[in-house]
Amino acid sequence: MSCPRCIQGFILPGEPTGTIQPDFHHAYLAPAPNGEPSKRAVLLFTDIFGLPLRNPKIMADNMAKELGCDVWVPDYFKGRPPMPLTAMVPDRAGVKMTLWDWAKFIGAALWNLPAVIASRPAVVDERLASFFALLKEKKTYEKIGAVGYCFGGTTAARMGGTNYLNSIVVAHPAPIDDTVLKSISIPTAWVCAEDDAFWPESERNKAEAVFAARKDTDKFVDYEFKIYKGTAHGFASRPNLELTEIKDAHEKALEQTIAWFQKTLIVSEPVQGTTEG
Repeated sequence: MSCPRCIQGFILPGEPTGTIQPDFHHAYLAPAPNGEPSKRAVLLFTDIFGLPLRNPKIMADNMAKELGCDVWVPDYFKGRPPMPLTAMVPDRAGVKMTLWDWAKFIGAALWNLPAVIASRPAVVDERLASFFALLKEKKTYEKIGAVGYCFGGTTAARMGGTNYLNSIVVAHPAPIDDTVLKSISIPTAWVCAEDDAFWPESERNKAEAVFAARKDTDKFVDYEFKIYKGTAHGFASRPNLELTEIKDAHEKALEQTIAWFQKTLIVSEPVQGTTEG
């Protein structure tokens, strides 16, 4: 399920440099910058704006450059995101939604109800399973990670309990079921808004307690939680860059994501040949 604060239309500057890949269900690919086959890959799971918004493409381009690997943005909405760019909502901590904000969200949800139903979690997961099958068939990645924002954050959490991925980053997600939370079995970084009405402090504390309880057991996985001061739901994917604190938080969240994958998606180095004289 998405949330009202997902319909926030701040657009990142710049133009995407990657391409849509028809053979991979029209996913967007930001290729590794060196032009050589990539040993690792990262998937970016979008919010409910999907690929029509250029933000995830630009972020994928930046990640590909910094990580030196392929970064994919799957079109798990099949070109029909659940929400249009319509309502403007709070862009920082401490600003509350009005009844009119909620009315606009509900109206948008009802207007797009067929698309919402067509992109419910079970359907999205089936589409992702098909996408992962294509990656396995056509690519030779040794490690795959995923970062998800809002709707995509909850999607990343669900994928964290499968064998598709080696590491995930969950950014200000929509609500996460307890069963999903407890099923996550791979290294997980959490990008947290200070003021998130849809994944509030109580839920954040519960998630951290689940991971902390695994210490000194065979179910322990590496994890981290970072809270960004002054931020609200959506800051990592749709920041209002006119607000200095939000711009800085967005950039630091991207740095956190890149550092996490550098740490957890380590691939084997090629064996150097030797010659005898």
